[in-house]
Amino acid sequence: MHPLDPPAVDADVRAALDVVLDDLLGKRLAEAQAVEATYAADLARRVIAFTAGGRRRRSQLLWWATRAAGGGQEEVHAALGTAAALELIQTCALIHDDVMDDSRLRRGEPALHVALALQYRMGGGDGTEARFGKSAAVLAGDLALTWADDVFTEALLRTPHPAALSVQWRAMRNEMVAGQYLDLHTQVTGSRSSGRAMRTAALKTAGYSAAHPLVLGALLAGAPERTARGLRRAGLCAGIAFQLQNDLQGAFGSPEHTGKPFGEDLREGKATYLLAVGHARCVRRGDTAGLKLLETVVGRPSATDAELRRVLDLLVALGARAHVMERVAELSARAVGALRQADLVAGPTEQLVRLLVDAVGLPLAGVTGTERVADEASRGGPSLRHYESVTGGVR
Repeated sequence: MHPLDPPAVDADVRAALDVVLDDLLGKRLAEAQAVEATYAADLARRVIAFTAGGRRRRSQLLWWATRAAGGGQEEVHAALGTAAALELIQTCALIHDDVMDDSRLRRGEPALHVALALQYRMGGGDGTEARFGKSAAVLAGDLALTWADDVFTEALLRTPHPAALSVQWRAMRNEMVAGQYLDLHTQVTGSRSSGRAMRTAALKTAGYSAAHPLVLGALLAGAPERTARGLRRAGLCAGIAFQLQNDLQGAFGSPEHTGKPFGEDLREGKATYLLAVGHARCVRRGDTAGLKLLETVVGRPSATDAELRRVLDLLVALGARAHVMERVAELSARAVGALRQADLVAGPTEQLVRLLVDAVGLPLAGVTGTERVADEASRGGPSLRHYESVTGGVR
């Protein structure tokens, strides 16, 4: 069996993608070396090394969506090429995100801008190295985005559906930038809106983390619009659930688990749904002491660990953490329900269910143990139609 035959890819999607990435990135490195050796060594090699990490979750979603929509041998190369492009988009997003957040660590190691600054540390102490590291990391992220577009363009040559795929790809990139900007805008304006936090999560994370990979996979297989819509619904719900769970981990998770320093998200003042719920509950209860704690500690880089723990205790006491956890479970159940109601091939669909639930970090039985998906609207929460409207539905 050829290593890129559908059954072989099914058996180990990550390994198949690594074969494709090794070939693609090897060619990009050779091109970079032909242009300029220092640029290739400092930036191109780092982009390649960064892309080699990660869990390949988006790529696996795309592959299994292609298979669930009936894709086979004819779609293998285009699907894996598009998946490789997604991995490079992820590299771009994470490198730039670390620069904007001034994060010191990524995956337990120095963030790329920090590593570059350390490489050229001269001991002057005037901030030159830090500025260099951030500027160079912006270029590294740009390089990853350029490569992603190049790889995606090459993948389009192998599919009979280039127009629909191109529209989806452009929408994904546009939403990513819009979501990232909303994140920055919310921080600088001090917004405490839970609606804004949810919209940011949908645009910044849910789209490119789940919804777009699933729809791209369906389009590669030539699936009808109703199938793409079902996959988008599933991906949007799962992607928002993933972001909410990530917010919980950013606040309550241990550095050993998150790979980042304790309280980094709180010190940065990330405008999460968790904090928005906490703030709203303080207002409703007239808890002036709680409001003062949130407003004086969250977003203050010099906040002590003890102060941050007081914030976490407050969020627990207010029921904010429990509320977000319930939202995660509800959205995960909706994602599973949307997948199982779509017109998809059974086996690959179950692979998608497992991937989405695993991405959120919940046990499969806890999400799929009931026959009926919870109706959020009946509980006073946002409906599925609301989540879809955040990013404009299927394109």
